[in-house]
Amino acid sequence: MNKASRIVIKIGSNVLTRADGMLDITRMSSIVDQVAELRRAGIEVILVSSGAVASGRGELRDMVDSSRLDGLSARQLFSAVGQAKLINRYYEFFREHGIHCGQVLATKENFARRVNYLNQQHCMSAMLAAGVIPIVNENDTVSLTELMFTDNDELSGLIATMMSADRLIILSNIDGLYTGDPADPASRLIARVEPGYDPSEHIAASKSSLGRGGMVSKCRISRRVAAEGIEVVVANGKREGVIGPLAGLGGDVPHTLFAASAHPASGVKKWIAHSDSFAKGMLTVNDGAAEALKHGASLLAVGVEAVAGEFDCDDIVTVADSRGTIIAWGRVALDATGVREAIGRPGMRPLIHADFLYVDNSTK
Repeated sequence: MNKASRIVIKIGSNVLTRADGMLDITRMSSIVDQVAELRRAGIEVILVSSGAVASGRGELRDMVDSSRLDGLSARQLFSAVGQAKLINRYYEFFREHGIHCGQVLATKENFARRVNYLNQQHCMSAMLAAGVIPIVNENDTVSLTELMFTDNDELSGLIATMMSADRLIILSNIDGLYTGDPADPASRLIARVEPGYDPSEHIAASKSSLGRGGMVSKCRISRRVAAEGIEVVVANGKREGVIGPLAGLGGDVPHTLFAASAHPASGVKKWIAHSDSFAKGMLTVNDGAAEALKHGASLLAVGVEAVAGEFDCDDIVTVADSRGTIIAWGRVALDATGVREAIGRPGMRPLIHADFLYVDNSTK
């Protein structure tokens, strides 16, 4: 594996948490040691670290009866306590290596609008330029259900594309994707996933009790990020010395590599590509328009058949074909009322210009 210059490393809750729910300090220290090795090799690193909720749960388990709290209240409480503990541990461990780190707490609103997206990108770029390692986590204390990321796999994909990383490393508690249940001796590790191939049929839908994500989520996010030109590696974060080889410093460890597309998207299109959960409405297009979009055309009003939802000019909307399959996302040039009035009319400016339209080619 080639040496990367900028890497995003996502560390799952099941990597950083012991079976009893407490933070695994030994594992955390080991990960920091490995990241410090990357820094000495000249590699820029961004950490997307889970573990705050699990850490807070472990810290308060003798003081709070979580069964008496609703899910949202428990998550906010444990996150508020656990995030402080988590970032302080990182601070102390990195300080031993003479490295500074900084906390970045994100919500979906940070990504939903382009100006907020660019502001966060600028902040993290400034941190990297100053030699500070950004440690990113979702701000669970303020994120409500509809504003939450699916999991930190989704967040890590957004960060990797935002920061134009060379590689996204997703650390879980298994070696990667398997052809069946990893516990089944007949299952085999899938070493490489080429662009356009969907291995999800092999993946069990189960997930860790400590986190919100599972291997299905990792596969979905990995395929999308790889389609945008960024390599993605899924590996076992509990293995000793796993990060160096995955970053290209030599050696080999079991992993699954999602190969990057040879045709990476632009910065704006990378933002749009991950905006499906922020989309405010949907445009349904006819077969001719759907085919044209796949070949790089803009979306014209004459190709639109229906409009769903309410949205403003410059909001992100999804684009579906006549069978209801979502094929693209884009920034629309009219509000919902304007689009409805324009349906089928020729000679109008594009409803979504090709420069602001991301077509899903991950299944090609």
